[in-house]
Amino acid sequence: MDLNFSNITTIGFDADDTLWVNETYFREAEEYFAGMLEEFETRNTIDQELFKMEMRNLELYGYGIKGFMLSMIESALELSNNRVSQATLSRILDLGKNMISHPLELLQDVPEVLRALHGNYRLLVLTKGDLLDQERKLEKSGLMQYFHHVEVLSDKKPRNYSRLLEHLEIDISEFLMVGNSLKSDVLPILELGGRAVHVPFHTTWAHEEVDPADHADRHLTLSRLNDLLNYLN
Repeated sequence: MDLNFSNITTIGFDADDTLWVNETYFREAEEYFAGMLEEFETRNTIDQELFKMEMRNLELYGYGIKGFMLSMIESALELSNNRVSQATLSRILDLGKNMISHPLELLQDVPEVLRALHGNYRLLVLTKGDLLDQERKLEKSGLMQYFHHVEVLSDKKPRNYSRLLEHLEIDISEFLMVGNSLKSDVLPILELGGRAVHVPFHTTWAHEEVDPADHADRHLTLSRLNDLLNYLN
């Protein structure tokens, strides 16, 4: 793979689990949710059924905490055959609200890397999720000063990237995408003929999982974001 990034002018960063912690809180919420419904099913079954519900609802609700919260409520009703208590449904709502209001935790090296790249590259945030929630997290992050543009996408398929890059008048040959998800941040860009950097996060949502070995020779994988500076500037 060509590791020469000398002609890169624009760098897109994913947000969740690339700039700040996100998936960890979903896993914690899933464990709490399973504990609330143990009287109706095993934890393993609850986890599986919740994931199925999320997948069925994805086209309706999109990505983010609000859709996740609605899927938890619907799963609770289905798993309990509508016998789940009002108190439990209220706890599920509180669980989602607590996720939304959770303090933001930046990942290691993020401010330093953005500071080093700012001024030399056009920096973008290209992320999925709920618009209001992502705007709120960006505001809390203190990172807005580094970015030229922020885009919350309904999905991250090649056509989504292609339309956005065309709208922003960015040549794919001069664009680099950085993110934690092979499925969403790397493979779509490679399909368009661009370049991408994978910075894995220790937890990955099942919906985002692909086999890294199948694509290892087509992109750059880094163990930490700070290593990106070795290939840029």
